[in-house]
Amino acid sequence: MTMKQIGITDDGDDGLADVAAARGSAASSLPSGRFSGRSEFAQIVRDALARAAREGWHEIIISDASFEDWPLGERALAESLQAWSKAGRKFTMLARHYDEVSRRHARFVSWRRTWSHLVECRRCVVADPLELPSAIWSPVWALRRLDLERSTGTCGSEPERRLQIREALGEWLRKSTPGFPASTLGL
Repeated sequence: MTMKQIGITDDGDDGLADVAAARGSAASSLPSGRFSGRSEFAQIVRDALARAAREGWHEIIISDASFEDWPLGERALAESLQAWSKAGRKFTMLARHYDEVSRRHARFVSWRRTWSHLVECRRCVVADPLELPSAIWSPVWALRRLDLERSTGTCGSEPERRLQIREALGEWLRKSTPGFPASTLGL
């Protein structure tokens, strides 16, 4: 076995930095419980996607009627998504329509175009904007906004919460059709 195969590099790093980083990641856990307000919601979205990149979440589903008040166009969020993007990962996005995404979130649109093989965008035009879940789901953590006007909701890693949100999203995904193509081809 070579030194590289067992995790020892020429610069003396024996993997302890990776262990310390993992512990630091665990210490800075995502919130659990209620949240309130647009700024708190936006920060939780930023933190969740940054953590997804650090921990390598294999699947992420985000859902909202329009994503107009999500921080998808911010540089930090685009950097988190870029760091998250690797083969074998899956990002599903569900919306009623994508007009606001195209208008407000240019960095996200560019990332989506680059990583279209990992990103599936679905639309559910029959959904009432207030009924379509505003949520993030992953196998380890989930969030759901319950009051869109006040941007209040709950989040956490409890299995029951994740299951409930995943089931709600699954119902809407079954009613949805492909939408928001990565590129538009014309004649």
